[in-house]
Amino acid sequence: MAKKSTIQTEKVNDYIVQWLKEYATTAKVNGFVIGISGGIDSALTSILCAQTGLKVLCVEMPIHQAKSEVSRGREHIKTLKDCFSNVSNIEVDLSATFDAFKTSVPDDLNLDKLNLSLANSRARLRMSTLYYLAGIHGLLVAGTGNKIEDFGVGFYTKYGDGGVDVSPIADLMKSDVYALSAFLSVSESILTAAPTDGLFGDSRTDEEQLGASYDELEEAMLADKAGNTAENFWGRQQEVFKIYKRLNTINQHKMNPIPVCLIPDTLK
Repeated sequence: MAKKSTIQTEKVNDYIVQWLKEYATTAKVNGFVIGISGGIDSALTSILCAQTGLKVLCVEMPIHQAKSEVSRGREHIKTLKDCFSNVSNIEVDLSATFDAFKTSVPDDLNLDKLNLSLANSRARLRMSTLYYLAGIHGLLVAGTGNKIEDFGVGFYTKYGDGGVDVSPIADLMKSDVYALSAFLSVSESILTAAPTDGLFGDSRTDEEQLGASYDELEEAMLADKAGNTAENFWGRQQEVFKIYKRLNTINQHKMNPIPVCLIPDTLK
């Protein structure tokens, strides 16, 4: 049974929209640019940005993408444009760019490390594309990471989908994302699709990569914040808690500020 969110959806929606509008106005920009993946996080983020009334540019950036992901993304963009006149879209097919990159770098590496590096490179190519378009149109890059991904298990690419200007849903658990998306009438095809990062060119899901569902990881995150240890659990709960703690530990470099070597005054 899916974890139930307790957020006040209408009030949370209004709060995020106002926060986005005030931030963009203070920054003196025209609006937001968002990468649309066909997943629920980018769908929700784009709706929130669209409600500000500011310019919203939705960008499809396929890299040998699964047809199902492409079709869900296009369906969402069409619905969004039908509802909001401030929304426009563009497709930048990065498949050839990615292929050219692959032929330019060494491939005599451990296969697992090679595949992971290439997956992260896909995300970084997309980040560069979003910032290119942001610069041209005077926009902010809106992040699509949620709380469990950004601050729980670090399930994103550093300087890839983690490279953004604003993070409107980063304080929402995945269950909150689903609740708010349902409130805002995100399409059923997106609401029911298995979450995937689409970075490996295959059908692997987030759960397959992480070893646990988002519902399980949310429970583990809350248990960790409450001061529990693995010894407080058994069976599957203990297994998931250990998965959460391992990922949270090894991905701290993504969640913490870049370390700066501060030179003592006596050496200056």
